[in-house]
Amino acid sequence: MQNGSLIIHREVAILHTCRGTDAYGRVSFVRFEICCIILFMERYVHKKVEKKRLREKLSTDRQKRADFSRGKHRGYDHRRVERRWQRVWAKTGLYRTGQLSKVTGQKFYILDMFPYPSGEGLHVGHPKGYIATDAVSRMKRMQGHSVLHPMGFDAFGLPAENYAIKTKTNPETAVKRNVARYKKQLEILGFDYDWSREINTTDPAYYKWTQWIFLELFKKGLAYQSNEPINWCPSCKTGLANEDVEVGRCERCGTPVEKRKIRQWVLKITDYAEALLADLEKLNWPEHIKEQQRNWIGRSEGMLFTAPVKGTNLKIQTFSAHFEAFAADTFVVIAPDHPFLPELVKETPMAAQVLYFAKRLLERRTAAGYEEKELEGIFTGRFTVDPVGNGDLPIWVASYALADYGTGIVKCSCHDERDFKFAKKYGLRLKPVLFPKDVELRRKVKNLEVCFTDMREGILSEPKEFDGRRAREARNDVIRYLEENKIAARKVTYRLKDWVFSRQRYWGEPIPLIFCEKCKKQAENHELGIMNQEVIESSKNHNSKFILHNSHKFSLGELMNPGWVAVPEKDLPVKLPKVKYYEPTGTGESPLAAIEKWVNAKCPRCGGKGKRETNTMPQWAGSSWYYLAYILKHNSKFMLHNSFAKRSLAKWLPVDLYVGGAEHATRHLIYARFWHKFLYDSGIVSVVEPFMKLQPVGLIMGEDGRKMSKRFGNVINPDEIVERFGADSLRVYEMFMGPFDQSISWNTNGLVGAKRFLEKVWRIRFKIYDLRFKNKTDRQPIADNRQLKILLHQTIKKVTEDIEHLRFNTAVSALMILANAFDKEPSIARADFEIFLKLLAPFAPHISEELWSALGTRKSVHNGPWPSYDERLVMREDVIIAVQVDGRIRGDFEATRGLSRDELKKRAVELPSLQRWLEGKEVRSVIVVPDRLVNIVLT
Repeated sequence: MQNGSLIIHREVAILHTCRGTDAYGRVSFVRFEICCIILFMERYVHKKVEKKRLREKLSTDRQKRADFSRGKHRGYDHRRVERRWQRVWAKTGLYRTGQLSKVTGQKFYILDMFPYPSGEGLHVGHPKGYIATDAVSRMKRMQGHSVLHPMGFDAFGLPAENYAIKTKTNPETAVKRNVARYKKQLEILGFDYDWSREINTTDPAYYKWTQWIFLELFKKGLAYQSNEPINWCPSCKTGLANEDVEVGRCERCGTPVEKRKIRQWVLKITDYAEALLADLEKLNWPEHIKEQQRNWIGRSEGMLFTAPVKGTNLKIQTFSAHFEAFAADTFVVIAPDHPFLPELVKETPMAAQVLYFAKRLLERRTAAGYEEKELEGIFTGRFTVDPVGNGDLPIWVASYALADYGTGIVKCSCHDERDFKFAKKYGLRLKPVLFPKDVELRRKVKNLEVCFTDMREGILSEPKEFDGRRAREARNDVIRYLEENKIAARKVTYRLKDWVFSRQRYWGEPIPLIFCEKCKKQAENHELGIMNQEVIESSKNHNSKFILHNSHKFSLGELMNPGWVAVPEKDLPVKLPKVKYYEPTGTGESPLAAIEKWVNAKCPRCGGKGKRETNTMPQWAGSSWYYLAYILKHNSKFMLHNSFAKRSLAKWLPVDLYVGGAEHATRHLIYARFWHKFLYDSGIVSVVEPFMKLQPVGLIMGEDGRKMSKRFGNVINPDEIVERFGADSLRVYEMFMGPFDQSISWNTNGLVGAKRFLEKVWRIRFKIYDLRFKNKTDRQPIADNRQLKILLHQTIKKVTEDIEHLRFNTAVSALMILANAFDKEPSIARADFEIFLKLLAPFAPHISEELWSALGTRKSVHNGPWPSYDERLVMREDVIIAVQVDGRIRGDFEATRGLSRDELKKRAVELPSLQRWLEGKEVRSVIVVPDRLVNIVLT
């Protein structure tokens, strides 16, 4: 209508313009006729264009119907659909997280533990966690959250280097190839990662800031050099942290670990032991993961006893958490791998025999399948003098003594099960001072027939000051007694040891320090130089260290480690040089030590000659802060300390959901928390914990029930599964297999079932009742089916809550139930099918997007909004009523929602299971909470 009106107005204007006169003032009708012809032609062309547009519209509608019809007969072609939408998503940047200024509303930072890019690539077990985070991420985005869901690669360290050595490939080349393969495998699964934030720990722009964090730790006295014996793997030819050792073996290769004295850089993670322990209470983590960290940190409050070794100038220290019965101590045991043992037995007749015994004991302890069936020991030939009058106490090497608990030397008595058995076996003197109340049992304890260990209710007999008192009640008085008599001092110990941080390998971040002899002399002669050793040994307050550092010329790290100078920030990163030979030397030196041109460097402090540190950082360094790097990827290449970084980190931290393997509980998860707390103290981050919620992933085992491994030949390549069944089928199957945190075996039949489910969804779309394509049939829309409408809203509620609580298997099950209900209907409403597609989208994003697009909707299904449900439609008609008697639950029954109070009282009192509690008693009152419980109060 508007176009026609415009044409008429234009015609009038043209005719008015065409009116003219000739030389004699007469009207020129020829000119007017020409204008009319022009107008006629324009109107004719316009009508032709309109007819063509109408034909195209009708053709488009017919094409839609034809597409639906062909799709019905052709079936679901997952290859075409998935490749198409992956290209579209990448081209449009659908999943790209906006810049900080565009991040509005509630944020949601969801993170996967990023993978080591090994040569074997992904198997079908790896994507399980990634699929889960993808489902949560998609739902949160549709709910209106600003979502950050990034991915990267942890490519430094032993896994990558060992693969490179095995394949005789330079690590840099191998990593680039492996990363490309991993990324391709992840992309074909349709994850919603923001690839613009991809990180790689081997990128110099990235490890510049890994080095920067290390230098901050160094400057503030939390990094020091040590020559103490450390764990050494003869196969990997490198030092290992305690966390890298499992039952005496290298966690990476399984080789028995040795003890070697090698120069190492160590981080004082023990300064944060108390904070690491206390702040576990703030975290929404599985209790068993928190318990693993508690046990690894191993806080013990007790007393530290110091006593001389008879006939020497040596002293030993023993720690006891159960010191109440200290008067019962009659012998001492030392761990076979204690570094003090060689010095202790030196110049004794039994020295060689003792050391040989200790060596054999350690070899057996680290053997595969070792179980301590019998306590073993050997006398060292030494005695310690007991300060409480029990005479000389013999010192024994014992198989059950652990070097990493307390001091590794323990005073023993008959009030510990293993001490008791050990003493009985080797005929050592025992002296009971803790007794039970029971007379007969007391006699047996006194006669050393049984071991009594109750440090709470047991009655003390010695010292006389505590005779007759319960051990628990006397504990504080015993502490005071030991301190006043200078027998022992209070001590809090931790099983956690400082983090051995350096590796004698090539493929790692260079440690950005330079050694200078001239600066060493200056540091040693500095006014605080005499404090160095004292600071290392006794300073436990990192805050006071910061103050100390900020008030003097030298950093605390330079005073603690004379001669070592930090590389200035402007010279970072210290790049890893390219080398021809990168295999570990096994000599205690890194392959970098052989590159003189790289090693020799100018001292950044005095300009003199210096030498670079040639050890590299462990594989855990880059992963200790990578969750920050994703946030800062677009901030001057990861800069941590400018104003933009401060705002960005404050916006996105903490990580709201962190998903990964439980095996990292005592390694990565402790290291990352340590670094984060240090950065918090340094003012870099504004939250004290990095990961608020943690969810471990249950393994997907091979079809044979064993862990998927190339060694077992049971590895299944996801690329082949995607090609045959489709990425959506794999995603749906892995989420449907079982509870997310439980391990379960792969079953191809289940995958077939997932594919059939998606094919059913593909067919259901042809049941859509739409007025534009309405046929003259008697089909009725789903809105007339109340039961199906109720099921739809119950499904919305269940899927929403299940994804929120990571119950993915039951969410998929609910979708399958709804799909079956749809399939039984002659027709369904378009709006209801759209809701179904939105619920399905987190699990099967490709087919959901395809069907959504086929409905003629331009906006992506993944941009929401997420469906909401009608509370009235999801309420159960029946409820379970709990029945209490005097506040204790004694039964329950099912009742219709809204049942009257009187009826609830009547049914509760008549409940058969309650009669035994009501028999012979008078009911004083009955309290009713509608739809919930009935409490019967008796007189």
